[in-house]
Amino acid sequence: MKISEAIKNRKSTRSFLKKDVNFETVQKILDIARWSASGANTQPWDVAVVKGELKDKICNEYINAFKKGKPANMDYKYYPDKWFEPYKERRVKCGFQLYDALNIKRQDHEKRKEQWINNYNAFDAPVVLFFFIDPGLQTGSYMDYGMFLKCIMLAALEQGLGTCPQASLADYPEIVKKSLKITDEKILLCGMALGYENIDDPVNKYRTPREGVDNFTKFYE
Repeated sequence: MKISEAIKNRKSTRSFLKKDVNFETVQKILDIARWSASGANTQPWDVAVVKGELKDKICNEYINAFKKGKPANMDYKYYPDKWFEPYKERRVKCGFQLYDALNIKRQDHEKRKEQWINNYNAFDAPVVLFFFIDPGLQTGSYMDYGMFLKCIMLAALEQGLGTCPQASLADYPEIVKKSLKITDEKILLCGMALGYENIDDPVNKYRTPREGVDNFTKFYE
């Protein structure tokens, strides 16, 4: 697969087959992604690969926390406090596409809630990766981390695997840190669902649009 094809074919997978992914395959993916660029070669990534009973335990604790009405308490702010254009419209359209693919009506709050809970179950993916960063690092390292995550997603695609990067899996960082015995000082950036895509599920058949180059680029000479 060409690099251009891999970038265009990568998507957020939200339904996975009940098929195991062994640690050796994940190791191979991370062995490729570790060559990602980072400022001054700082390599700020710190990854936890979780599967099996421990993955189920963490996901169940997330779901229970949500059902009890516990507010999300991320280690940092992922989204703006107040949405504004054009980002507000893009976010709304993204949600509409998801619910339309699942045939969930806008007024069906119960099914929307169930779909949100699927986030906390990592969409039944057999593997979840959790990504941590040291609190002393600054914004540049967050940029580095984004490139690292992209490399993981592309390397996974080469292995025939689907991924879904998930900010929602950082909603309750204390649950993850306690389960994995990781110091509270570490910042949990996000999680990533990893597994074999269920190509028959409608939720995996839609694609969100992208802005044209002319809409976000100015050329100078």
